[in-house]
Amino acid sequence: MAEARSALVEALAAEIGAAPLTETEIDSVLELASVAAHGSGDRTSAPLATFLAGIAVAGGGGDRAAVVDGLRERAARLTESPEA
Repeated sequence: MAEARSALVEALAAEIGAAPLTETEIDSVLELASVAAHGSGDRTSAPLATFLAGIAVAGGGGDRAAVVDGLRERAARLTESPEA
């Protein structure tokens, strides 16, 4: 399965003229998706959060994984249950 995912992701990156994703970036995006889906209780939050991460990364400059990790941290804070 990882091979199929790698082939697809690499082909899509080539199609849009982007650098291939590193393993660190892949892990960061998947962690963001997990936090968004599980934290909100709605799995449709995952693709929406990762799309927003793509927009943020496209804004330019810096470490792509760090941008995604920052959004993951914000998503975790936003979806935390207030303690009683």
